Amino acid sequence: MTAGKGWGRPLALLAFCAILSSCGGTESPPSTVVDACRMQEEKPGWFAAMRKTEEKWGVPVAVQLATIARESSFRADARPTKRVGSSIFARDVPLSSAYGYAQAIDGTWEGYISDTGRRGADREDFSDASDFIGWYMNSNARVNGVPVTDAYNQYLAFHEGKAGFARGSYRKKTWLPGVARDVQNWAGIYHRQLMTCSSY
Repeated sequence: MTAGKGWGRPLALLAFCAILSSCGGTESPPSTVVDACRMQEEKPGWFAAMRKTEEKWGVPVAVQLATIARESSFRADARPTKRVGSSIFARDVPLSSAYGYAQAIDGTWEGYISDTGRRGADREDFSDASDFIGWYMNSNARVNGVPVTDAYNQYLAFHEGKAGFARGSYRKKTWLPGVARDVQNWAGIYHRQLMTCSSY
């Protein structure tokens, strides 16, 4: 859904946001992205929403967590931008229409609303973003045969689109498989952590 290289930048950005206590949006990010149990303690509503999504669409909470962490660092108002200009004339120019927790682009978000009938869905609402991810990955499982538990290939399709994934467009982006592996690795870490959470 977005362009980007590597996992470190979102983690660094989240750490900076946590220090400032707020980075805009409707709700602040959790204080950590590396401890799923602590995240659950801080954001119980988020986890309730992700469990609901798992029940509805089959996408594991850990896969959702890893995807959102990569896409937006849990920032409601995240948007990919490029800095243009210099000095006082510099400005951030949007790179695409991707927006919100799941970095859904306009067309795909509209397809989600049309398909589900959820007219009031908002990309800045965590539960809506979670449901969107569930809908998208469930659709990808049906269209391309990718299991909803396969965080690696699901992320490639999430980034490239279902048709792009089917064409293998990700093969032309040498950095993207590495990002998908990071998402896969974090999905595994989150899953193992969640199994130890006393309240999960």
